[in-house]
Amino acid sequence: LYFRHDNGSTGAVIATLANEIITSLQHATRSQNILRYIAPLHSSQKTNNMLSSTFSRWASISNHGPKATATTAAALLQKISHARQLSTTPTLHNNSFDKLGIIGLGLMGHGIAQTAAMAAVTKNNNLHSSGIIAYETDPTFLARGRDRIQKSVDKLLSKEKLTSSQATAVMDKITFTNDRDALNDTDLIVEAIIENIDLKKDLYSDLGDRCKPSTIFASNTSSLSITQMALASHRPERFVGIHFFNPVQLMKLVEVVKTDHTSEEVFDTTMEWVEQIGKVGVKCRDTPGFIVNRLLVPNLVQAMLLVERGDASVKDVDLSMKLGAGHPMGPLHLADYVGLDTCLFIMEGWVKDFPDERAFVVPDILREKVKKNELGRKTGKGFYNWDGDKRGDPIEL
Repeated sequence: LYFRHDNGSTGAVIATLANEIITSLQHATRSQNILRYIAPLHSSQKTNNMLSSTFSRWASISNHGPKATATTAAALLQKISHARQLSTTPTLHNNSFDKLGIIGLGLMGHGIAQTAAMAAVTKNNNLHSSGIIAYETDPTFLARGRDRIQKSVDKLLSKEKLTSSQATAVMDKITFTNDRDALNDTDLIVEAIIENIDLKKDLYSDLGDRCKPSTIFASNTSSLSITQMALASHRPERFVGIHFFNPVQLMKLVEVVKTDHTSEEVFDTTMEWVEQIGKVGVKCRDTPGFIVNRLLVPNLVQAMLLVERGDASVKDVDLSMKLGAGHPMGPLHLADYVGLDTCLFIMEGWVKDFPDERAFVVPDILREKVKKNELGRKTGKGFYNWDGDKRGDPIEL
């Protein structure tokens, strides 16, 4: 609208928009935002003529006076020209992440890839217009991830949640590959590999060397340090945490995590992308467990300690939290569902890294169950007996 160059009834619109720009120029932050959108435009003579004409027309119908307006317009053009000269990397003015990369197609990664593809097909055709690169190192894992997405899409098709053409478009939007070079020109990479800080740091060190300077990196870790990975990438200002919840296709929440190094523009643009794919983003600093797990995991641990001390039974602990606190499932039921090995991994890491935090403790009962491979739902036994995803009776000590 800024550059509409016609006659008729658009004068009032132009006046309003031009007035907003000039008002914004008086505020440093707003001025930077305006220039961020305008600077990438092609610096042609025609564009500059349109700008000059727009402000000339505005001057003739404004209350600021032609002389003052002309001076401000000239200053704006000079600022735009200067911003273009300073711009060395693509800006994030469209916030659509033209090309998205997903690393890891396991439980979380395949869900993120599917969610992003479905948003591009059903919500915003401009989103990921150059596609989604789904990368796995192992061909077997790659095929498994693709099959998971295909089955999920087929299920939505059978329930008439997607049309046949949309289902085809979702799968066509994703390129499945074992070639890491395919990630080099992506705009955003979301990593969802195994929770091993050394593996992640090695990965980001390599990505930092191979990807274009403007690529943003985002880790889906639920408990590891975003800052450590950001520093390993050699571009900490373009690094965020972006923690989805399982199952990604259904769970609305995404924790977007900022380190002391993350630029405001990168953080804000990532938050906008989360909303574009249909999720609800919450902001958090890089603290252990972010928001949800920082509150949740110690709660699970306290439930285990109640049982370990003999203060209450598994059944009564879970029943109390369901009926007394309105939780959909009790903490021990949830711990089994998540995986007791996962609970142990998270808490042992926190105890090691933050030994003075009193909320971080590892119950003996948790170590014993993991040692006996009683991991909960995934092994058929934990604090409950399990038959697949169906929970059985509690195991009382």
